[in-house]
Amino acid sequence: MLADYHVHTAFSNDSVYPMEDVVKDAISLGMEDICFTDHVDYGPYRDWDDPRGIEYRAGEEGEPEWVALTNVEYKKYFSLIEELKEKYKEQISIKTGLEFGVQTHTISEYEKLFASYPFDFIILSIHQVGDEEFWTNEYQSTRTQQEYNEGYYKELLSVVQNYHNYSVLGHMDLIVRYDEQGPYSFEKVKPIITEILKTVIADGKGIEVNTSNHRYGIADMTPSRDILKLYRELGGTIITIGSDSHKKEHLGAYIDWAKEELRKLGYTQFCTFEKMKPVFHDLMD
Repeated sequence: MLADYHVHTAFSNDSVYPMEDVVKDAISLGMEDICFTDHVDYGPYRDWDDPRGIEYRAGEEGEPEWVALTNVEYKKYFSLIEELKEKYKEQISIKTGLEFGVQTHTISEYEKLFASYPFDFIILSIHQVGDEEFWTNEYQSTRTQQEYNEGYYKELLSVVQNYHNYSVLGHMDLIVRYDEQGPYSFEKVKPIITEILKTVIADGKGIEVNTSNHRYGIADMTPSRDILKLYRELGGTIITIGSDSHKKEHLGAYIDWAKEELRKLGYTQFCTFEKMKPVFHDLMD
């Protein structure tokens, strides 16, 4: 089975990929299942109806001149997904999801959002700590490598201990992507990663393999093989695979590669989701 469970569209403020185009492209790639997981990052980003108004940033190459710093426009998002589910029901299974960029101090906002709409799947990610971004180096710039690596995992542990309405952890070692000082020793953060994974497993949740490591030039998998081995050793079984696509050329990329790597690590199954419940598939499929 070919499925992509980390997909962004023009509803995310870092993509201009129209949702229906994603569906058509997924069908052309032979996908049987796809889940939309556009961004919600309370803290640095606002909802469209926020009484404080909308903030903008200057667009980069391939983007509009000004990009709204907003979360998903929920009513339009969920409505369009339902339309596409019906239109393409004979060709592909389309699932409803979001990527929640949770921080401890924003948990209550995600609780409200989760209660407001029906979901098949939620990715829980940490994109900021204290509203400071990783991708701009804002968070790392005032800290040592030890401080920002440990700070990232401490925030992730705090979130999974206090928030439970999610399916999998997204790109669990994301800080690696933005660590300009190079790889940080796994052994130094292994104790806290172990606590995170134990919490995730006890809560009936999972982790994802995110194939964007290829386009970011990361030699290891995302999360690392060390994390994936540890998750399996601790009894973890719920694994999804996603491209973290924002453009046509990202969609479905390296999904088969990820399956093969998981097999090498001793995994026999991966998951899709329906109504927040994992559905297991053999990796040989």
